[in-house]
Order: sequence, then C-alpha cells, then structure tokens
Amino acid sequence: MSDFDLVLKGTLVLSDRVVRGGYVAVRDGLIAAVGQGEAPAARERHDLGDALILPGAIDAQVHSLSQKDQEDFIWSTRSAAAGGVTTIVDMPYDEGNVVNSAEAVKKKIAHAGPQARVDFALYGTVDPTEGASRIAEQVEAGVAAFKFSTFGTHPTRFPRIPAALLEECFAAIAPTGLAAGVHNEDDEFVNAAIAKVKASGITDYRAHNLSRPPLTELLAMHQIYETGAATGCPAHVVHCSLGRGYEIAAGYRAQGFNATVECCIHYLILDEENDVRRLVGKAKINPPVRPGAEVEKLWRHVAAGNVTLVSTDHVSWSEDRKTNPDMLANASGVPGLEAMMALFVKGAVERGVPLFWAARLMAANPARHFRIDHVKGALEIGKHADIAVMEPGDFIYEAAASGHNVVGWSPYDGIRLPYKVTATWLRGEQVFDGKSVAGPGTGQFVRPEASLPLRDMIR
Repeated sequence: MSDFDLVLKGTLVLSDRVVRGGYVAVRDGLIAAVGQGEAPAARERHDLGDALILPGAIDAQVHSLSQKDQEDFIWSTRSAAAGGVTTIVDMPYDEGNVVNSAEAVKKKIAHAGPQARVDFALYGTVDPTEGASRIAEQVEAGVAAFKFSTFGTHPTRFPRIPAALLEECFAAIAPTGLAAGVHNEDDEFVNAAIAKVKASGITDYRAHNLSRPPLTELLAMHQIYETGAATGCPAHVVHCSLGRGYEIAAGYRAQGFNATVECCIHYLILDEENDVRRLVGKAKINPPVRPGAEVEKLWRHVAAGNVTLVSTDHVSWSEDRKTNPDMLANASGVPGLEAMMALFVKGAVERGVPLFWAARLMAANPARHFRIDHVKGALEIGKHADIAVMEPGDFIYEAAASGHNVVGWSPYDGIRLPYKVTATWLRGEQVFDGKSVAGPGTGQFVRPEASLPLRDMIR
C-alpha cells in the first residue's frame, strides 16, 4: 500500500528555482514530499512530462460582489479554479454589504462559504463616519488585510479616506501586523483632470489616461508610504501601473520601511496604444492601462524583484457597463481570474524572465503578505496541497468558449498562450480537470495566523 494519496511528476516551479523531473506527493490534503528523480508510488499518480507544476495561485485582489446579482462567489471561484487560483482575497466594497464591521465580515463568510469552489480570505475597510473604531473587531473576525482609497469612487461604498483618517486607521492596524492596502490615486488631482478632459470634448479611448495622468498615482503613493512610515503600519499599494512607482516603493524599503506594491496582470499584458484603443471601455481600469513603454518597464521591475505581488483586480461587469462609446462613462475593471497565471507565464517566457517569479509573486509572497503562509503559498511539506498544472502548447484564450466566465468576455480574448492550466488541486482534492470544476462549497474561509501583538490587542 502506498504512503501517498497523490503524486504529480513534471517540472516543479518553486519560489526560488525550477526543478525539471521533479515530483510532489500529497497525503491527507497536505504536501508530504517534494523531490527530483524517480517518483514514489501513490494511489493516484500522474507523470505530466513537460508540464509545469506550480503552487496554486493566491489572487490578492478580487471583487466578487461589485455588481449586485451578477458574478458572486459561485462564478468568481469557478473562474479561479479554472485558472489555477486556489485562494482569492476578496475586496470589501460589495454592493449592498460594505465589509466594515465584524457583523459584515461574518455575513460575507456565511454568504461565500456555500458558494465557494476554492478557498477565500477577506479584506475589511472602514465607514469614514466611524473612524477606526471597528478595525479591531474585524481583525478578530478574521480579515486578512484592510483596504482604503485616496480617491472617492462612491461616498459610501468606495469612499475617499482623508489623510488624517488614513493615519488614524494605519495607527490602529499597526499593532496587528496586518497590512493596510490603499488605492493610489490623488482625489483632487483626478477630479481636476477629469474636468479638463470633459471640457476638451475628448470622449474616445484617450480620455481615460488623460483623466488620470501619472502624477495622480505617484503623489498618492508617497502619501501612502509616508503614512506607513509615520505609524509603523505595513503600507501596501494595491496596484501600480508605472515603473516610477516601483522605484518609489523600493526606495522606502531601502530605508527600512514595510512598503509593498502590487502589479495587476493587465498592466503587464495590455497597453494603451493597441489594446485600449481597440477595446475602449472593456479596457477601462483604475489606474489606467499605460503605453507599451511602461509595460516593458514593469517586466524589468518583475525581474529585478521590485514587485511584491501580481494579482487581477478581477471584476466581471456586464457588457452593458463596459461598451459605452464615451470612455469615461464605463465602469472600471475587468475579469482576469481564469487567465492570470497563463498570461504571466506567457509574458515571462517571451522576455526570458525566470518562471520561479510566477510561484513567488502569485503564491509565496501573497501568502506571506496576508499572513496565511502557515498553510498556503508553496509546494512545501506540511502546507495545503494547493497545486496548479500548466501544460505546454499553442492555445488561444476565449472567455466565452471556456464557459467559466459569467460575462463571456475578456480583454484577453484572442491572446495566444504557450501554456494553459489543465488541472487544479485544492487541499489535495481536484477542483479542475481541464473542463469541469468542483461544486460549490468545496472552498473554505482562510484567516491569518494570529500573532502575539494581535492577541494582546484583542484581550
């Protein structure tokens, strides 16, 4: 009788190296052995040849409930499973239930649990009228991080957090060890730029970048990192579209501050002059997709180690909210869960970037960032057997054809991929087999490992 439930043999993509002819063995839902050469026997064994075996991705930025009665966890986690994503971290700005209290956290866990096909963690936020008063109770309820914004999209659902309140919130979070993630656009500057664009009469694809010039993003990043430096709170920029932004973050880290920065997959794949021009509203994202020169800068920052996380900022708006010929009238955000891993690997292969960055930026670093690395984020003994398999070939991504995307469209439609996800395991259970995904309720809520400062604060 075998000691293992499952053994996969192929090319292991670990967070620091690529191991050809490697294997990973699973027992009782956990990684039980990792090695190279002859693989051990198991009740279920797959020799995958040249396929890549990676840790299941952790998507650090997902909006499952931004449009009411649209996507929900039933679909977002379906896209995740089909894309090799085994944990999503869902944002708090839900239409109808902003997650800014312990009660709201518990309500969302109860709502998501029966639907989820992969595991999920949650962000919390604050009601500006209540200040930082409910941060501690949300920590106790299990949130993995907090989200704020220097730009106001909506006064209650996605409000601007003024500088003094941001400092108050950072100071309240600091003792917990959790990170404060912030949407990085300067509110006053963006509103002035929008007014200028509207006065000019420009309504085509160019309007969005003109309404959010680079300085709107970079000024906000300085505010975020200075607030972290002043309070001792880990300061995280949740999406940066500019090479200069990664230089700013690296500068703060060089000074000893906990300053992290996230790159969404669309900034590594799409560009303004080709993709935004072609897709118009279907490529409208905040901050904007920038010109191709910035795309190449971002890949250089990936290779240099200046990017902390890669995520999707996934949201599946219905097409009617993304097809207005007036660029600024469209909703902001795109779906990406199903395509993220394949797109990152494509970009890395094309530029000669080592594939271990895929495991580091989409698994190991997110797990550490959200303090769930005691169970997630790596093909290491004792951790959850969350595994994605990517097979080589010549593939064309089409969201409608895959059947795993609720809206049936994607800004990545038509892109050729050298690898695609063909199998996903969650805690040792296969949740995607190349065609179908696991049923609702397979996923579980994941919360950070408690720290001494956190227990001291709550006691």
